[in-house]
Amino acid sequence: MIALASNFDFQTAMIWLVAFIISSTVHEAAHAFAAKLGGDLTAYRMGQVSLNPLPHIRREPYGMVVLPLISLFLSGGTYCMGYASTPIDAIWAYRNPRKAALMSAAGPIANVLLAAVAFGTIASLGGAHSSSADAAGKIANVFLALNLLLFVFNLIPLPPLDGAGVVRGLLPATRNVFDKLQNLPYANILTFVIAIKVVPLLYYPLMSWVTGLLNHLR
Repeated sequence: MIALASNFDFQTAMIWLVAFIISSTVHEAAHAFAAKLGGDLTAYRMGQVSLNPLPHIRREPYGMVVLPLISLFLSGGTYCMGYASTPIDAIWAYRNPRKAALMSAAGPIANVLLAAVAFGTIASLGGAHSSSADAAGKIANVFLALNLLLFVFNLIPLPPLDGAGVVRGLLPATRNVFDKLQNLPYANILTFVIAIKVVPLLYYPLMSWVTGLLNHLR
């Protein structure tokens, strides 16, 4: 029998899990919606132009549920990580590079919008001290931190991340480079390792700036 650590924070764990599922759902639904607008109905036909998490969870049950639960367990309930995906017609993306770039950018843009809502919520609660306001503030802080992290992480220009799709679409001359990177052995693992090194250099200054702005508004 495996016992949870005595300091395991169930409340924070649930907030992180729900925030991750909602944020990932909105991110992938934005990809799917942008693809549909651009003429690729692949994700639409699979039910992913939806804010219902179930179609997205069915596509990536490990990335959206199992891995977040494992990471929550390992972090004592204070952090979770995972992944999700949206099916895209590669031929459509090749023939419509600009539309494919917009589709790739739609997910991170959705995360910025969620972070903006969280930012506004935290700012509006700045002078409140009730328990309900404290709870709402805690939830908003998790949404803010998580969505800024998803924004920064996904815009790294390495496949299979969204940043690579944006660059590939806007600069078609880079297609061969990204194709070669994508076909490298263990390319996804290599991207993940690089991202672990790069993300903190971008995320922490951004989060520090946002936090400073919030403190100034209070």
